[in-house]
Amino acid sequence: MRAILSAAALAAVALGVGSCATMSEEQCLAGDWAGQGFSDGAAGYAMSRLGEHAEACVKHGVVPDDAAYRAGWSDGVLRYCTIENGFRVGAQGGGYAGVCPADVERDFLIAYEDGRVIHLAEQAVSEARSRIDSNAYRLEELDDKLDAKQRELRAERLTDAERDVIRNRIRELRREREDTEREWRRAQRELDDAEARARDVRWRMESRYR
Repeated sequence: MRAILSAAALAAVALGVGSCATMSEEQCLAGDWAGQGFSDGAAGYAMSRLGEHAEACVKHGVVPDDAAYRAGWSDGVLRYCTIENGFRVGAQGGGYAGVCPADVERDFLIAYEDGRVIHLAEQAVSEARSRIDSNAYRLEELDDKLDAKQRELRAERLTDAERDVIRNRIRELRREREDTEREWRRAQRELDDAEARARDVRWRMESRYR
């Protein structure tokens, strides 16, 4: 069921409408509030999502059917709050909005936390790879700078003082390159360790939910 707001009510509520709509005009006008509630519940959204839909639909003159939405949401949440889904959401790094009923929440959260262990292990792999890439990029930069300074040192008509300045800069760049290469090698070792841990964690955790 859809209700049409009066012009005065529309003007008042529209003041609070944000720029990011949770529903399209077509969805608002379709009025399938039970279906929308089920979809939101199955996705793990809190009941407060209905308020965001109300803001999205007010400019189209539509008021949500609260009872239909809540009924659909309650059914959708039961699909979301399974052990298998808890593990999947945790492993993907998803958040939990506290939507599960008390009688199923404990088992859901155990699986969710097991999934989070996988997510954190794989996040450590990604961070190690990022450090490797960052240090590799810096090594390339330093090599380019060293090449440029070496060419500069070979230039004619340089004074002794100018050559000393260039040589000092070359020594600085070489020291920085040595430090960066050590960091790159450390990140390589960290990546090896992180990948081994991620494989172990995934094997142990996934074996519980097969």
